Amino acid sequence: MMALDDIKSTVTEELVRFEAFYQDALHADNALLDKIGRYTLKHKGKHLRPLFVFLSAKCFGEVNESTYRAATFIELLHSATLIHDDVVDDASERRGFATINAMYKNKIAVLAGDYLLAKGMMIALEKHDYQMLDMISETVKNMSEGEIFQLEKAKRFDITEEDYYQIIEKKTASMIASCCAIGAASANAAPEQVETLQKFGTLAGIAFQIRDDIFDYQRDNHSGKGYGNDIKEHKMTLPLIHLLKESSAIEKTLIINKIRLSGKKKSTIDFIIKKADEKKSLQYCGKKMNFFIQQAENQLDKINDSEAKDALKELMYYCIKREI
Repeated sequence: MMALDDIKSTVTEELVRFEAFYQDALHADNALLDKIGRYTLKHKGKHLRPLFVFLSAKCFGEVNESTYRAATFIELLHSATLIHDDVVDDASERRGFATINAMYKNKIAVLAGDYLLAKGMMIALEKHDYQMLDMISETVKNMSEGEIFQLEKAKRFDITEEDYYQIIEKKTASMIASCCAIGAASANAAPEQVETLQKFGTLAGIAFQIRDDIFDYQRDNHSGKGYGNDIKEHKMTLPLIHLLKESSAIEKTLIINKIRLSGKKKSTIDFIIKKADEKKSLQYCGKKMNFFIQQAENQLDKINDSEAKDALKELMYYCIKREI
């Protein structure tokens, strides 16, 4: 597996220029919004989503102004989503730093997230990037639908494996799929090529989420996120779905009641993880993850070989296999 810096070397100049685009997009005339924008920029992540955009574009041509706008829009959407998620989860920290809602309260955080999303839409509209706007609007719709569907089903602990894939395809994979599709479209790829990259992103995104779900059931996952958070939040992820499916009626009732009544206790979390180990739930999840990785690779096999294609495949491996 290649190091992230080696993957980025394929689009070094593009990423440097992107930073200027993104910084400009975060600027606001309002002093408080500008302060929040600068704080967001200071604590940015690895910019993996713009990297998917640039590499997808370079699979079919050259990065251009439309590609930079697409990458900026995607990162603004991602930042807005994180801010809103922190409000919903009542989170006070992210990556070891205070969240916007912890610093300025929920109302300002929600409005700041809305502002970032609006800025992204304005970037697309100003240059008449209607295809980009259409793709990302569909992504926002899917993410919202996936989240609501998960919340509805989680109350009853009756999410099936099929439900789970539908949820994560909308909640998680749709963002990666959008990155790949708008990147390809920005380089004037043919419609069938855009569709191929979109399918690749969807399959890779599903594999990413399964990997995250596995992490949460590993005490020594080295992810920096700890373990057992999904159990605390009563989330029906693939390890729990498999565990319940493989359990007897009595075991299933015991597991569900423990999560409902004492899911935040370490003893309960350790009990659930032990049961998942006994039922080989993580091994099952690993096989499913590898299946989706293979399916994603099959999509990439449909396009011409290039340095960008190799880097895109390595980026998928990095996101899935990395420990942090």
